Amino acid sequence: MIEEPSHTGGRSRNRTRPEPPAGAPHRRPAARTAPVGPARAASAARAALTCALLACAGLAGCAGRAAGPAPDPDDAIRAATQRLTDACLLRQGLTPPRGVPGRVPGTDDAKVSAALFGAGPAELSRALPTGYVVRAHTDGCLAAAQQRLYGDQPGWFRASVVVNNLRPEAEHTHQDLAEVRERHRAEIAAWERLHAHALAEATALLRNPPPKGNPPS
Repeated sequence: MIEEPSHTGGRSRNRTRPEPPAGAPHRRPAARTAPVGPARAASAARAALTCALLACAGLAGCAGRAAGPAPDPDDAIRAATQRLTDACLLRQGLTPPRGVPGRVPGTDDAKVSAALFGAGPAELSRALPTGYVVRAHTDGCLAAAQQRLYGDQPGWFRASVVVNNLRPEAEHTHQDLAEVRERHRAEIAAWERLHAHALAEATALLRNPPPKGNPPS
């Protein structure tokens, strides 16, 4: 909000106007316009400039409008992953487990789980300094969706397992987080590269959905 300084004039003095002669037409005194001082003129110019800048920025009127929070890139990746996995299950004649009206819990849960996450022994595994071992399958709808988005599902598994456990590793080994991050520079770089690839693929997939009746492959 731009405040304009008020214009103050001089003190008013009472003056007696002479009476017009008899028979003369009555004339209303002309309205006096207060002169605009330099400060008020400059303030008005600044207000006009502010309005012009806001208009150029695409804002309505001269009132500022708070910008909303930036969208989370992971939201796009999650949405694209769900779209791909749901389409994969539907192609196998299975009902996706999320957000399906009328689906009875327990219906084909074992088949859906095997189709979604893979079956049999896990092909990928990574042991962590904390003693935990993380495993994943290279088959199944989820692995196929990750391969489609990240372009390297085994590489994403290795990088994401390390990056998601940097803090637990630092706490377990009694090291600073900066030291742990320095030790895993290669995994962090791979995570950033693959994550950027997945975001680009997810954005394109969500922006250009397949025609109705043709789920994404």
